[in-house]
Amino acid sequence: MYSTIISGALLGVNACMVHVEVDVTSGLPAISMVGSLGGEVREAKERVMAAMKNAGLSIPPKHVTINLSPADLRKEGTAYDLPIAVAMLEAFSFFKQGSATDILFLGELGLNGEIKPVRGVLPIVREAAKQGIKECIVPAANAREGAVIPDICVRGTESLEQVLCFLLSEGEEREKLLPVSRVSIEELMQEGQEANENDFAEVKGQEAAKRAAKIAAAGFHNLLMLGPPGAGKSMIAKRIPGIMPPLTLEESLEVTAIYSVAGQLGDRSLICQRPFQSPHHTISAPALTGGGMRPKPGMISLAHRSVLFLDELPEFQRSSLDSLRQPMEDKKVQISRVGGNLIYPADFMLVCAMNPCPCGYFPDRNRCRCTQPQIKQYAGRVSGPILDRIDLCVELQNVDVLSLHEAKSGEDSASMRRDVERVRAIQAKRFHGKRYRFNGDIQAADMDEFCSLGQEEMRCMEKLYHELGLSARSYHRIRKVARTIADLEGEERIRTPHLLEAAMYRPAQEVWKA
Repeated sequence: MYSTIISGALLGVNACMVHVEVDVTSGLPAISMVGSLGGEVREAKERVMAAMKNAGLSIPPKHVTINLSPADLRKEGTAYDLPIAVAMLEAFSFFKQGSATDILFLGELGLNGEIKPVRGVLPIVREAAKQGIKECIVPAANAREGAVIPDICVRGTESLEQVLCFLLSEGEEREKLLPVSRVSIEELMQEGQEANENDFAEVKGQEAAKRAAKIAAAGFHNLLMLGPPGAGKSMIAKRIPGIMPPLTLEESLEVTAIYSVAGQLGDRSLICQRPFQSPHHTISAPALTGGGMRPKPGMISLAHRSVLFLDELPEFQRSSLDSLRQPMEDKKVQISRVGGNLIYPADFMLVCAMNPCPCGYFPDRNRCRCTQPQIKQYAGRVSGPILDRIDLCVELQNVDVLSLHEAKSGEDSASMRRDVERVRAIQAKRFHGKRYRFNGDIQAADMDEFCSLGQEEMRCMEKLYHELGLSARSYHRIRKVARTIADLEGEERIRTPHLLEAAMYRPAQEVWKA
């Protein structure tokens, strides 16, 4: 007997359909598995046979050949256990042929027949819906995750026995055994928008840094905060996602797919808040950008559409920081392996924080005992190409004691978010049909189109260029930041005050020249 069951494989954060084929013939009893299989997939036959035995299903001694097609696609993970078991049950006529037609199966089997959760359910279910498949049977723990995809019925199951009873049943009895999982996208999105607890009103003083954070969030500019310990750098960074516009449904599905593939979705069915990733400075380059022996999305992909915060920037390994250079330009990570190439999205806003010297208190010579070579060496740990990709650099000072006693301190997050949303709407109109989404994305070739200057403004920039000793990149960076400042002020054209304010956020590599 022959049977075929539909399953799915992950390709980065995308998916493709896999057909699990089983052929049963007379001959020496054995189970052979083929189809470019990873270690976990090769072990599936032991898990499947033990699960069937413990579920009370006796398999006759036959020669069984299992093929996972397409055979040239590398298969990894434990999600093929359930489709292999169902294909074998159909081949051995435990249920009627055709009962599992147009149903996708995913799930890991425990030895007692329990079906355990797997990663990557969302992108696989989404691809199944595109391919016209009407139903998916997944682990109960993953059912709500798959249910966010419209136009497909997702059923959650807890055991192999439940699946067999479902396939033996018809009509309304099937609905009772494995009901369709349903979620309200509107309610999930609303809950996500209301869940943010961090507010900029809690940050005392540091108005210049808060202003820089608002500019960065509005134009999706990379930001570096420089200041002594305890000045509030981390507090400000953690509140930046809260002043960004809420995720759209499409953005939410993108982010959720990344977390699902990485196995970090947990009990959430949809990520509706902008994520905030803050890796420790000991992180390796593969963990930061993605990859490894069994490739997974890295921290920069987990920060997609939001903020990646690198605290104590000079303490990160030079190789880890330099691995960010290409993703920051391309907005994606390409992982190349012998088995093929994987692409993970990585459209993130980089926010960094660092001390001005090893002890953290320069230029306060009453507290700082670092020598000038030590300060230079400390700053030199961060490569120029990384600093060159940072649009705004703001210096923080210790907060005055009077500011700590103030009941309120400047704008709150809700007010800042309204300004950012207004500027984002301006950018959406400006770049409609273009390759850019934000002012921070503008390349030098299009600077005159989107960041045009009048004669007075050109003279201002010429003066800044010579007096500050700017590089060409710094020159264009100031114009991009000025474009965002003009949008915040409701100005159609960039004016001299906008350029002067942008010049205050001096290019990061020039801070130590002052």
